[in-house]
Formats: sequence, structure tokens, C-alpha cells
Amino acid sequence: MPALTDAQVLDAVAGLVDPNTGKTYAASRAVKNLKIGDDSVTLDVVLAYPAKSQFERVKAEFEAALAPLAGGRAVSANVRSEIVSHSVQRGVPLLPGVKNIVAVASGKGGVGKSTTTANLALALAAEGARVGILDADIYGPSQPLMMGLAGQRPETEDGKHLIPVENHGVQTMSIGYLVDPDQAMVWRGPMVSQALQQLLNDTRWNELDYLLVDMPPGTGDIQLTLSQKVPVTGAVIVTTPQDIALLDARKGVTMFNKVGVPIIGLVENMAIHVCSNCGHAEHIFGEGGAARMAADFGVEVLGSLPLDIGIRLAVDEGRPSVVADPDGQVADIYKAIARRVAVKVGEKAQDFSAKFPKIVIQNN
Repeated sequence: MPALTDAQVLDAVAGLVDPNTGKTYAASRAVKNLKIGDDSVTLDVVLAYPAKSQFERVKAEFEAALAPLAGGRAVSANVRSEIVSHSVQRGVPLLPGVKNIVAVASGKGGVGKSTTTANLALALAAEGARVGILDADIYGPSQPLMMGLAGQRPETEDGKHLIPVENHGVQTMSIGYLVDPDQAMVWRGPMVSQALQQLLNDTRWNELDYLLVDMPPGTGDIQLTLSQKVPVTGAVIVTTPQDIALLDARKGVTMFNKVGVPIIGLVENMAIHVCSNCGHAEHIFGEGGAARMAADFGVEVLGSLPLDIGIRLAVDEGRPSVVADPDGQVADIYKAIARRVAVKVGEKAQDFSAKFPKIVIQNN
């Protein structure tokens, strides 16, 4: 067999571009563990985001690029995802059992924030990630219903920590599991903040790659306290094209900027309605609002979703669109947004605080 060098192999795959990042795999340092034997060439392609649905395509792409120079050797590209912890606000320690926390916020209620949270979590789980949802809306918890877990109660093994309630492969925790559905939470801000921190810290999250926090609407004391005390990797802002929704969404962006939480991007809900009878498309809540806001703040529009009765029906039945119709158009949009969120998280600086030695000074 003709001689083959590492440089030749790396040069053969140097031009392959990851469509999810827009960068070459080489630039992203995804190509690892190259081995050239007498009868085989193997390498690993390690993606920084969950992408189980993409593995076969990437594998075929690499093996096709290497086949012409293999000289009769068997070619094998092993593709996998490796999710690591990324940097959070300065001075806020990471949460045990959770690598990355993504806040999903809106500034305004009624724009589909909780629906977006549920579907993004399910989309990330479908791509092979370990995912959880913290329902941070004390006054109006909706994740138990949306995730098909209404009436469930979390268990505890030690009387101190709660075991997340799981469905569709996603771990969840909500005040909705602990109180009667008809009970009004007549609490002031400090009590709500304390309750949320207890839900977050007293839940025994099981090795999550991503914890999505379904934030309550608004930008007041509760949201500010959470943003300052919860180790957030980044925030996704949900809005509609309507001017009144964009006004509050802008406040949400400003709040996160003040506390040092980077904005991952915007999700535009109810962007267009297509009549199920005649097919007429209409921008009921306006057009292009999220794009204009994104340009103003220098952030990205992660995706736009239609005003579709199917989305509402799916969450009311406890089977959000990503699991109710996994191959449907709406599910595809949510999956594309989830991949974009994961890619942008993967591009952030890693957090190495867990690897630092603990220094103890003793006076002997």
C-alpha cells in the first residue's frame, strides 16, 4: 500500500464545512484521534452540540473525502457529540449535575415562551442530549400540563432533595407538582425568588447537558434575582412580531445584558398564519419585527414559527409538536432552532472552574 501521512489525511478533510456552524470541522477542532494503519484509516469527529440526526451524514461525508487517498485501506469516521460546561456570569458557581443553563424569557406573557421551552427541550433530547426543564413561573406554572405530567408528584430519597419528574426523555421540576392546580400563589417577590432557588438547588438533576429555565414574564425583582444568582450560560428571548410584544422583549434583552448573561438569539412566534381552508397567508401580528429588533441589538433570529392551531393542541394534550408529529414542518423548525441554540452555546468559552484545585490555607 502507498504511504499515507497525517498531513495528507487532514488536508483531504480540511475543506469540509459543518452546515450547522458555517465553519470547517478543522477550524472547530472537531477532527481528533487520527490513526493510520496498514489496512485502515480511522478518525473521530467530535461535535460540540447534540446532533444525533446528523451523524450518518457527517460520517458519509468524511469517509467519501478520505476514500480516494486510502489506497485500499478501510476508512472509518466515528462521529459523536461531546457537550461541556461553558462560562456563566462572573462569581456564580455552576449547578451540580448541570453543564449548561439556558434561560428562555420573553418580558411579556402570552407570546408562547413555555411552548417554545418545551419543544426546544424535546428537540435537544431527540438529538441525544440529556435535558431538563425548570418551570420558573411560580404564579402560572404550565410545564406539568405541557409535558403530560399534570397531577404528578416528585419523589425524594433523603427527605431533602427532589427527584425530577420525567417524560418524553426530559427531566422536569415545577411548583405545579407541589401545589393544588387551583391554588393561587399569593406570594411577594422575595418569597418567589427563594422558592425558585430551592426548586433549582434542591432538585437532584441527573447529569444534564442543558437545563432550560422557563422564566416568568416580566423584568422585575424576581427575574433580576434569578439572573444574578442562577449560573446562566445564555438566554433565548421569545417574542411575536407585534410592537407591544417587542417593547417588552427589548427590556428582557437589556436586563440580561446588565447582569452579564449573553443573548443567544430571538425566537419569533406567531410570525404568519396560513388559513387551513383556503391557504391564504397573513401576518396577523405584523411582519419583520424580530429581525428589526435583532439588528438593533446585534443578535440573531434563531427561527420563526407560524400561528398554528396544531402547536396549541399538542401542548394542551401533553405531547408538544416535537413528539406529537416529529417529522412535521413545525417540529423541523423547533429542531433547527434547538440545533442553533446548542451550536451557539458550544461556541462559548468553556468553564474550567470544576477542574481547579481547592486551595486550603492552614495555620500550623
